[in-house]
Amino acid sequence: MTFKKIILKIHLWLGLGSGLIIVILGITGCIYVFDEELRPIVYHSRYYANEIKPEQKSLAELLKTAQDSIGNDKPINAIRVRNQKDATILFYASKERENKNAIWYWDTRAYSYTIYINPFTGKIQKIENTTTEFFEVIVFLHWSLLLTNNIGQPIVGIAVIIFIISLITGIILWWPKNKAAAKQRYWFRWKNNTQWKRKNYDLHNILGFYVTLFALLIALTGLVWSFKWFDNSIKWLANGGQTIERKQEDVASDISKNQNQNLLDKIYAAVQSDYPNAEGYTFSMPEDSLQSQSVYVDNGGNFGIVATQFDQYTGELLEKKTFADRNNGDKLRSLNYAIHSGGILGLPGKIMAFFASFICASLPITGFYIWWGRNNKKKKTK
Repeated sequence: MTFKKIILKIHLWLGLGSGLIIVILGITGCIYVFDEELRPIVYHSRYYANEIKPEQKSLAELLKTAQDSIGNDKPINAIRVRNQKDATILFYASKERENKNAIWYWDTRAYSYTIYINPFTGKIQKIENTTTEFFEVIVFLHWSLLLTNNIGQPIVGIAVIIFIISLITGIILWWPKNKAAAKQRYWFRWKNNTQWKRKNYDLHNILGFYVTLFALLIALTGLVWSFKWFDNSIKWLANGGQTIERKQEDVASDISKNQNQNLLDKIYAAVQSDYPNAEGYTFSMPEDSLQSQSVYVDNGGNFGIVATQFDQYTGELLEKKTFADRNNGDKLRSLNYAIHSGGILGLPGKIMAFFASFICASLPITGFYIWWGRNNKKKKTK
């Protein structure tokens, strides 16, 4: 058996083995890449205030309204304030539950709600059961095939590794023997009488060639979430072969200064004053009496996130970290999603990622038809 025949066998069986999962990942990736752009359009009535007044209610008052709507047994974990005049404020409440026998991702969710509140009237515009929300289901289908993390993520990760090998073997098989053969490998040369089998073969070969570099980048950044060892390896490389442990700095709130008043609005005013042109502010609520109040400031772009920590009792700024304050490994890790989704290049990058993801989803299908057609031909010959 020749080298190319061995490569063909590897390419064939790896493709057949992982094909269905790659189709699912490709299609869900196509949808979720425009998540940020689609949500405000699809859910316009909940993302934008239906009534605007000169003054807004206090954030503490809106938090109480959100909490009362779902009950104190489901504490609000986070608040998302978008720096747009007509935007609603989003309040999140979610909790995972321990279930050793869990198989599906729903089995590990105790609850997950998003409350959309008009900041001018203080009225709730929507209470969303986020567990079954469309984009949430799409991202978890992409993340773990709707299985629990310990089951689904290794399956996805192994399928992606197989896909990477398939891309490499595909390029070896694609490589033309001479200049004459190369002419048919770079672009479609279809005529009116070109048969479907030939068209399908070209779709697999030519599109597969052009998408390879993009597909490898998407696949490798995806592996960062599937396997901790891969994540650590990427950080190690980015840090020049050094393992840098994260410093656990003391940014706890001082409970002795508990003034028994909600300083949420003081903290909100502070980040608004320091970053007036930010796209938004995300508050991660303290889980106990000692934790600090975290606020993530989104200044736009991939390098504009500022992580701040405030004392929940005094409103004093305890810590501030910008992109520049991180080591190279953490910088690269923070950009992983932007690279994976194409967002690192803005909307043009997302469009490229969309088409790359769509082509990736098509490759197992066109590849299967090539195999099926050849198998049928052999049976007819016999």
